[in-house]
Amino acid sequence: MTGRRSEKNGWSLFLLILTGIVLGSFIGSLTKDISWLNWLNFGKGFGLVNPLEMNLEIIQITFKLWINISIASILGVGLAIFVYRKI
Repeated sequence: MTGRRSEKNGWSLFLLILTGIVLGSFIGSLTKDISWLNWLNFGKGFGLVNPLEMNLEIIQITFKLWINISIASILGVGLAIFVYRKI
């Protein structure tokens, strides 16, 4: 029974972290034009520059992964972990 409970908590933590990343990135993009808050949008992006492609004549599959990490998204993850611990 305990294993199932910890699995549920793991999924809720994962969803909260994803929510924190999305909300943090959104807040960072909203504040990029505000001079005293534009530091929230500072960050770095990394990933696959050239997408992986597979052409099977009937179907074409393209895979590209790009991750942007900003200060606002890191703060969002921190807030998500804080909320998770309070729940």
